[in-house]
Amino acid sequence: MSALAAPVPMAVAAPRRRLPVWWMILPALILLGCFLLLPYASILVMSFREASTNAVYGPGLTLGHYGEIVTDGFVWGIVWRTLRTGLIVTVATLLLGYPVAYHLASSRSRWASLLYICVISPLLVGLVVRTFAWLIILSNSGLANTALKWAGLIGRPIIFLNSSLGVTIALIHVFLPFVILPLLGNLQAINPEVAMAARSLGASRARTFFKVTLPLSMPGIQAGAILVFVLSISAYVTPAMLGGSQGRTMAVLVVQYLVDNFRWPAGAALAIFMAAITVSIIFVYLKLTARAMRRLP
Repeated sequence: MSALAAPVPMAVAAPRRRLPVWWMILPALILLGCFLLLPYASILVMSFREASTNAVYGPGLTLGHYGEIVTDGFVWGIVWRTLRTGLIVTVATLLLGYPVAYHLASSRSRWASLLYICVISPLLVGLVVRTFAWLIILSNSGLANTALKWAGLIGRPIIFLNSSLGVTIALIHVFLPFVILPLLGNLQAINPEVAMAARSLGASRARTFFKVTLPLSMPGIQAGAILVFVLSISAYVTPAMLGGSQGRTMAVLVVQYLVDNFRWPAGAALAIFMAAITVSIIFVYLKLTARAMRRLP
Protein backbone atom coordinates (compact mmCIF):
# COMPACT_ATOMS: atom_id res chain seq x y z
CA MET A 1 0.00 0.00 0.00
CA SER A 2 1.49 3.28 -1.18
CA ALA A 3 2.24 6.02 1.27
CA LEU A 4 0.01 9.05 1.28
CA ALA A 5 1.32 11.96 -0.76
CA ALA A 6 2.61 14.87 1.24
CA PRO A 7 0.32 17.89 1.13
CA VAL A 8 1.38 20.49 -1.36
CA PRO A 9 2.01 23.81 0.41
CA MET A 10 -0.29 26.58 -0.83
CA ALA A 11 1.11 29.94 -1.79
CA VAL A 12 0.36 32.62 0.75
CA ALA A 13 -0.92 35.83 -0.76
CA ALA A 14 1.25 38.80 -0.01
CA PRO A 15 -0.51 41.38 2.15
CA ARG A 16 -1.65 44.42 0.28
CA ARG A 17 0.16 47.61 0.96
CA ARG A 18 -2.07 50.23 2.47
CA LEU A 19 -1.66 53.86 1.68
CA PRO A 20 -0.97 56.14 4.64
CA VAL A 21 -4.04 57.71 6.16
CA TRP A 22 -2.80 61.22 5.42
CA TRP A 23 -3.20 60.53 1.68
CA MET A 24 -6.96 60.75 2.17
CA ILE A 25 -6.79 64.31 3.47
CA LEU A 26 -4.09 65.44 1.04
CA PRO A 27 -6.56 67.05 -1.46
CA ALA A 28 -8.18 69.04 1.35
CA LEU A 29 -4.76 70.13 2.63
CA ILE A 30 -3.76 71.27 -0.86
CA LEU A 31 -6.96 73.30 -1.23
CA LEU A 32 -6.51 74.89 2.20
CA GLY A 33 -2.90 75.69 1.47
CA CYS A 34 -3.56 77.22 -1.96
CA PHE A 35 -6.73 79.15 -1.20
CA LEU A 36 -6.41 79.99 2.51
CA LEU A 37 -2.85 79.83 3.84
CA LEU A 38 -1.06 81.33 0.85
CA PRO A 39 -3.45 84.31 0.55
CA TYR A 40 -3.17 84.94 4.29
CA ALA A 41 0.61 84.74 4.09
CA SER A 42 0.59 87.18 1.18
CA ILE A 43 -1.62 89.61 3.10
CA LEU A 44 0.58 89.27 6.19
CA VAL A 45 3.73 90.05 4.20
CA MET A 46 2.03 92.97 2.46
CA SER A 47 0.98 94.46 5.81
CA PHE A 48 4.65 95.01 6.67
CA ARG A 49 5.50 96.68 3.36
CA GLU A 50 6.17 100.36 2.91
CA ALA A 51 3.47 102.44 1.26
CA SER A 52 4.03 103.60 -2.31
CA THR A 53 2.36 106.16 -4.58
CA ASN A 54 3.19 104.45 -7.88
CA ALA A 55 2.98 100.76 -6.94
CA VAL A 56 1.02 98.43 -4.70
CA TYR A 57 3.73 98.66 -2.05
CA GLY A 58 7.27 99.90 -1.65
CA PRO A 59 10.48 97.90 -1.26
CA GLY A 60 11.04 98.37 2.48
CA LEU A 61 9.52 96.82 5.60
CA THR A 62 7.83 98.67 8.43
CA LEU A 63 5.65 98.25 11.51
CA GLY A 64 4.19 101.69 11.06
CA HIS A 65 0.85 100.50 9.68
CA TYR A 66 0.09 98.53 12.85
CA GLY A 67 1.21 101.41 15.01
CA GLU A 68 -1.09 103.74 13.11
CA ILE A 69 -4.02 101.34 13.59
CA VAL A 70 -3.47 100.82 17.32
CA THR A 71 -3.28 104.56 18.01
CA ASP A 72 -6.19 105.57 15.75
CA GLY A 73 -9.39 106.17 17.70
CA PHE A 74 -11.45 106.16 14.52
CA VAL A 75 -10.35 102.60 13.72
CA TRP A 76 -11.14 101.44 17.26
CA GLY A 77 -14.60 102.96 16.90
CA ILE A 78 -15.18 100.93 13.73
CA VAL A 79 -13.83 97.81 15.46
CA TRP A 80 -16.24 98.29 18.37
CA ARG A 81 -19.17 98.87 16.00
CA THR A 82 -18.29 95.73 14.04
CA LEU A 83 -17.98 93.54 17.13
CA ARG A 84 -21.16 94.98 18.63
CA THR A 85 -23.08 94.28 15.43
CA GLY A 86 -21.71 90.74 15.29
CA LEU A 87 -22.64 90.09 18.92
CA ILE A 88 -26.19 91.44 18.49
CA VAL A 89 -26.72 89.44 15.30
CA THR A 90 -25.41 86.27 16.96
CA VAL A 91 -27.60 86.57 20.05
CA ALA A 92 -30.69 87.53 18.01
CA THR A 93 -30.28 84.64 15.57
CA LEU A 94 -29.85 82.19 18.46
CA LEU A 95 -32.99 83.46 20.21
CA LEU A 96 -35.02 83.39 16.98
CA GLY A 97 -33.52 80.24 15.51
CA TYR A 98 -33.59 77.88 18.49
CA PRO A 99 -37.41 77.64 18.72
CA VAL A 100 -37.62 77.05 14.97
CA ALA A 101 -34.97 74.34 15.07
CA TYR A 102 -36.58 72.73 18.11
CA HIS A 103 -39.96 72.67 16.38
CA LEU A 104 -38.51 71.21 13.18
CA ALA A 105 -36.63 68.53 15.13
CA SER A 106 -39.70 67.41 17.10
CA SER A 107 -42.45 67.99 14.54
CA ARG A 108 -44.02 65.19 12.54
CA SER A 109 -46.44 67.46 10.71
CA ARG A 110 -46.70 67.60 6.94
CA TRP A 111 -46.12 71.35 7.21
CA ALA A 112 -42.62 70.80 8.60
CA SER A 113 -41.22 70.53 5.06
CA LEU A 114 -42.78 73.87 4.15
CA LEU A 115 -41.25 75.48 7.25
CA TYR A 116 -37.87 73.99 6.34
CA ILE A 117 -38.13 75.54 2.88
CA CYS A 118 -38.95 78.91 4.47
CA VAL A 119 -35.85 78.57 6.67
CA ILE A 120 -33.48 78.02 3.77
CA SER A 121 -35.28 80.45 1.43
CA PRO A 122 -32.88 83.35 2.20
CA LEU A 123 -30.07 81.22 0.80
CA LEU A 124 -31.93 80.76 -2.51
CA VAL A 125 -31.78 84.48 -3.38
CA GLY A 126 -28.62 86.40 -4.20
CA LEU A 127 -27.18 88.57 -1.46
CA VAL A 128 -27.35 91.74 -3.54
CA VAL A 129 -31.01 91.09 -4.38
CA ARG A 130 -31.85 90.53 -0.71
CA THR A 131 -30.06 93.71 0.26
CA PHE A 132 -31.94 95.73 -2.37
CA ALA A 133 -35.18 94.30 -0.95
CA TRP A 134 -34.17 95.52 2.52
CA LEU A 135 -33.40 98.94 1.03
CA ILE A 136 -37.03 99.15 -0.09
CA ILE A 137 -38.46 97.73 3.15
CA LEU A 138 -36.39 99.90 5.51
CA SER A 139 -36.62 103.23 3.66
CA ASN A 140 -38.45 106.15 5.28
CA SER A 141 -41.55 105.41 3.20
CA GLY A 142 -40.98 101.67 3.10
CA LEU A 143 -43.03 98.78 4.41
CA ALA A 144 -41.54 98.80 7.91
CA ASN A 145 -42.18 102.48 8.66
CA THR A 146 -45.58 102.38 6.97
CA ALA A 147 -46.69 99.42 9.11
CA LEU A 148 -45.42 101.05 12.31
CA LYS A 149 -47.22 104.30 11.47
CA TRP A 150 -50.44 102.44 10.64
CA ALA A 151 -50.23 100.65 14.02
CA GLY A 152 -49.77 104.00 15.76
CA LEU A 153 -46.42 103.03 17.26
CA ILE A 154 -44.41 105.87 15.73
CA GLY A 155 -45.11 109.43 14.66
CA ARG A 156 -42.00 109.97 12.56
CA PRO A 157 -40.15 107.46 10.38
CA ILE A 158 -37.41 105.47 12.08
CA ILE A 159 -34.02 105.92 10.42
CA PHE A 160 -33.15 102.36 9.48
CA LEU A 161 -30.86 103.12 6.56
CA ASN A 162 -27.39 104.63 6.94
CA SER A 163 -27.24 103.25 10.47
CA SER A 164 -26.21 100.11 12.33
CA LEU A 165 -29.88 99.29 12.99
CA GLY A 166 -30.70 98.55 9.36
CA VAL A 167 -27.48 96.57 8.92
CA THR A 168 -28.27 94.47 12.01
CA ILE A 169 -31.82 93.68 10.86
CA ALA A 170 -30.67 92.63 7.40
CA LEU A 171 -27.81 90.49 8.75
CA ILE A 172 -30.16 88.68 11.12
CA HIS A 173 -32.33 87.73 8.15
CA VAL A 174 -29.32 86.69 6.07
CA PHE A 175 -27.61 84.53 8.70
CA LEU A 176 -30.59 83.02 10.52
CA PRO A 177 -30.35 79.74 8.52
CA PHE A 178 -26.71 79.36 9.60
CA VAL A 179 -27.92 78.98 13.20
CA ILE A 180 -31.01 76.90 12.53
CA LEU A 181 -29.31 74.23 10.41
CA PRO A 182 -26.53 73.27 12.91
CA LEU A 183 -29.05 73.34 15.75
CA LEU A 184 -31.47 71.20 13.78
CA GLY A 185 -28.85 68.52 13.15
CA ASN A 186 -27.81 68.55 16.80
CA LEU A 187 -31.37 68.38 18.15
CA GLN A 188 -32.28 65.53 15.79
CA ALA A 189 -29.29 63.56 17.08
CA ILE A 190 -30.52 63.72 20.70
CA ASN A 191 -32.14 60.46 21.76
CA PRO A 192 -35.81 61.29 22.54
CA GLU A 193 -35.85 58.55 25.19
CA VAL A 194 -33.61 60.72 27.38
CA ALA A 195 -36.29 63.41 27.62
CA MET A 196 -38.96 60.72 28.07
CA ALA A 197 -36.98 59.27 30.99
CA ALA A 198 -36.80 62.70 32.62
CA ARG A 199 -40.56 63.15 32.21
CA SER A 200 -41.22 59.70 33.65
CA LEU A 201 -39.22 60.65 36.74
CA GLY A 202 -41.52 63.59 37.39
CA ALA A 203 -39.75 66.47 35.63
CA SER A 204 -41.99 69.06 34.00
CA ARG A 205 -41.65 70.02 30.34
CA ALA A 206 -39.78 73.19 31.23
CA ARG A 207 -37.41 71.41 33.63
CA THR A 208 -36.79 68.67 31.06
CA PHE A 209 -35.93 71.28 28.44
CA PHE A 210 -33.55 73.29 30.63
CA LYS A 211 -31.92 70.30 32.34
CA VAL A 212 -31.79 67.80 29.46
CA THR A 213 -32.49 69.17 25.99
CA LEU A 214 -30.72 72.52 26.26
CA PRO A 215 -27.45 71.11 27.69
CA LEU A 216 -27.37 68.37 25.05
CA SER A 217 -27.85 70.96 22.30
CA MET A 218 -24.88 73.08 23.43
CA PRO A 219 -22.59 71.79 20.63
CA GLY A 220 -25.09 73.05 18.06
CA ILE A 221 -25.38 76.39 19.85
CA GLN A 222 -21.60 76.69 19.97
CA ALA A 223 -21.15 75.91 16.25
CA GLY A 224 -24.00 78.16 15.14
CA ALA A 225 -22.81 81.09 17.26
CA ILE A 226 -19.27 80.92 15.91
CA LEU A 227 -20.48 80.61 12.32
CA VAL A 228 -22.84 83.58 12.53
CA PHE A 229 -20.41 85.77 14.47
CA VAL A 230 -17.60 85.25 11.96
CA LEU A 231 -19.89 85.78 8.97
CA SER A 232 -21.53 88.90 10.42
CA ILE A 233 -18.32 90.74 11.32
CA SER A 234 -16.80 89.91 7.93
CA ALA A 235 -19.89 90.81 5.87
CA TYR A 236 -19.31 93.49 3.26
CA VAL A 237 -22.24 93.82 0.84
CA THR A 238 -24.97 94.43 3.44
CA PRO A 239 -23.07 97.03 5.52
CA ALA A 240 -21.83 98.76 2.36
CA MET A 241 -25.33 99.10 0.89
CA LEU A 242 -27.33 99.76 4.06
CA GLY A 243 -24.89 101.17 6.58
CA GLY A 244 -23.54 104.31 4.96
CA SER A 245 -21.04 106.27 7.04
CA GLN A 246 -22.90 105.56 10.32
CA GLY A 247 -23.06 101.79 9.85
CA ARG A 248 -19.58 101.25 8.42
CA THR A 249 -17.83 98.06 9.53
CA MET A 250 -14.26 96.86 9.33
CA ALA A 251 -14.87 94.98 6.07
CA VAL A 252 -16.10 98.18 4.44
CA LEU A 253 -13.16 100.13 5.85
CA VAL A 254 -10.65 97.58 4.54
CA VAL A 255 -12.13 97.75 1.03
CA GLN A 256 -12.04 101.55 1.17
CA TYR A 257 -8.35 101.43 2.09
CA LEU A 258 -7.63 99.01 -0.78
CA VAL A 259 -9.85 100.33 -3.57
CA ASP A 260 -10.66 103.96 -2.85
CA ASN A 261 -7.42 105.07 -1.20
CA PHE A 262 -5.11 102.52 -2.89
CA ARG A 263 -3.36 101.94 0.45
CA TRP A 264 -2.78 98.21 0.10
CA PRO A 265 -0.27 97.72 2.96
CA ALA A 266 -2.47 99.68 5.40
CA GLY A 267 -5.56 97.77 4.24
CA ALA A 268 -3.73 94.45 4.67
CA ALA A 269 -2.69 95.50 8.18
CA LEU A 270 -6.32 96.33 8.98
CA ALA A 271 -7.42 92.90 7.75
CA ILE A 272 -4.77 91.09 9.82
CA PHE A 273 -5.59 93.22 12.86
CA MET A 274 -9.29 92.34 12.65
CA ALA A 275 -8.52 88.68 12.00
CA ALA A 276 -6.35 88.56 15.14
CA ILE A 277 -9.14 90.09 17.23
CA THR A 278 -11.67 87.63 15.80
CA VAL A 279 -9.47 84.60 16.47
CA SER A 280 -8.85 85.79 20.04
CA ILE A 281 -12.58 86.20 20.71
CA ILE A 282 -13.39 82.77 19.27
CA PHE A 283 -10.60 81.16 21.31
CA VAL A 284 -11.95 82.68 24.54
CA TYR A 285 -15.51 81.69 23.59
CA LEU A 286 -14.48 78.08 22.92
CA LYS A 287 -12.67 77.89 26.24
CA LEU A 288 -15.63 79.31 28.18
CA THR A 289 -18.25 77.15 26.45
CA ALA A 290 -16.11 74.01 26.77
CA ARG A 291 -15.74 74.64 30.49
CA ALA A 292 -19.48 75.27 30.82
CA MET A 293 -20.32 72.06 28.94
CA ARG A 294 -18.06 70.04 31.21
CA ARG A 295 -19.98 71.32 34.24
CA LEU A 296 -23.35 70.34 32.80
CA PRO A 297 -24.99 67.22 34.20
